[in-house]
Amino acid sequence: MTQAHQVPNAGPDIGLADAVIDPVARDRSVQRFRENGIRLPTFAELRDPSTIDPALITDLASVDRSVPDARNLFRVHWYNTDDSTTGELADVPYHIELPKALTGVDARIVLVVGDRFPMITAHKVLAAYACLAPRIVTGTFDPTIHRAIWPSTGNYARGGVAISRIMDSRGVAVLPAGMSQERFDWLNQWTLDPANDIIRTPGTESNVKEIYDTCAELSKSPENIVINQFCEFANYLVHRTVTGPAMAAVYQSLGASPTRLAGFVSATGSAGTIAAGDYLKQHFGAEIVAVEALECPTMYENGFGEHNIQGIGDKHIPLIHNVHNTDVVAAISDQVTDQLDVVFQSDAGRQYLTGELGLAPELVDQFVHFGYSSIANAAGAIAFARLRGLGPDDVVLTVATDGAAMYASGRAPILERDFAGSFGKAEAAATVDKHLGDPSVHAVLDLDQRERRRIFNLGYFTWVEQQHLDLEAFVARREQSWWDAMVPTVEVWDDLIRDFNHRTGLA
Repeated sequence: MTQAHQVPNAGPDIGLADAVIDPVARDRSVQRFRENGIRLPTFAELRDPSTIDPALITDLASVDRSVPDARNLFRVHWYNTDDSTTGELADVPYHIELPKALTGVDARIVLVVGDRFPMITAHKVLAAYACLAPRIVTGTFDPTIHRAIWPSTGNYARGGVAISRIMDSRGVAVLPAGMSQERFDWLNQWTLDPANDIIRTPGTESNVKEIYDTCAELSKSPENIVINQFCEFANYLVHRTVTGPAMAAVYQSLGASPTRLAGFVSATGSAGTIAAGDYLKQHFGAEIVAVEALECPTMYENGFGEHNIQGIGDKHIPLIHNVHNTDVVAAISDQVTDQLDVVFQSDAGRQYLTGELGLAPELVDQFVHFGYSSIANAAGAIAFARLRGLGPDDVVLTVATDGAAMYASGRAPILERDFAGSFGKAEAAATVDKHLGDPSVHAVLDLDQRERRRIFNLGYFTWVEQQHLDLEAFVARREQSWWDAMVPTVEVWDDLIRDFNHRTGLA
């Protein structure tokens, strides 16, 4: 077994247990997984699915990726095809490149699509798996006793419920009451006891503290284990070691013309996905751009407020955000995401895109993969390209977190509010010109060391004063070496997963 790597000032309380803590709990999980035929994929297999046992891949052809079947754990990666009834792997993660006619910039803006992930059609299921699997194999979560509490503003809670159900354990979603109806419809179908397993906290996207307060109450019961994506370092590690290489594969597939991976752009949310930027900076020198809502400009100017870019938490700095490795903050208005969603998903908008702008119809058809945070990421990538004056040989990578289907119920109210219920080609043209053609729409902050210190220090008030994290552990995160020292933990977890699978007899 790989030697456990000890990270200074870290431990199982923030999801970094790197040895079996409770063998009795681990053995109860082994028994349950044996009885239910649940085999866990390693992080190495999720990073490179071509290494998965071919028999498992073949077996997936008989499993719909939308159902709670344990075999779907081997689809929790970036290499799924668009056919939900096959186990076939894509050579390169699916991605969409936006043309200059839409973006207005010379740089190549490329979004890697997340709605091909199984069960929740969003890549947050990868983070949920990463946060629960190590707890299972180290015995810090016992599915025969514990309930997994998944605090989130949407997709992570759905991913947690899906992973919990597959692992034959109880999952509880904690999320703001103002999130999209589609999220709650999904949760009603997947939770074992919707009346008790879906907890609606006050507010909307910006009300993260209310989620924390609810989890603090829930954690008073020993049966509840809070798996908080905002401070669970497995969330950081899976995106650095799995999503990062997937993004690199996309970049390297673009051909010989691009000479530079200029940047990686991600809405911070829990600051999990943006960890892929640490990998891309390490290997390609890419800058890291953090996106947030202009209506709640926490990083940009210590601001606060409400917004509708669902999927990106704010009014705090996640513990797992490697702030001192972040280069730029782009604050994107929710008017951009609300209104461009109408353009991308309406007949009139699509007619404008294919007609007046000359976009290929088959490209516009792919815009169904863009939910609100996907559009925010694209707008942030465009803003970054303008900030740096990037040219046609520069690539900016970002992520389309989930698809437009998750926000369909909100489209009519936005149409009525912003367009008086009438939307044609003229409105589509004005919307695209305003939100993608006008550089002044987006607020962009180039981070120097002083600005990084300011943003980093904001986290003190959440994590030390409110959540009672040890000050030494908080401060240690200033150094890049601290983050780098965590990476070998993933290999330790893989050894523990292999040992666990061997004990179940399913290896």
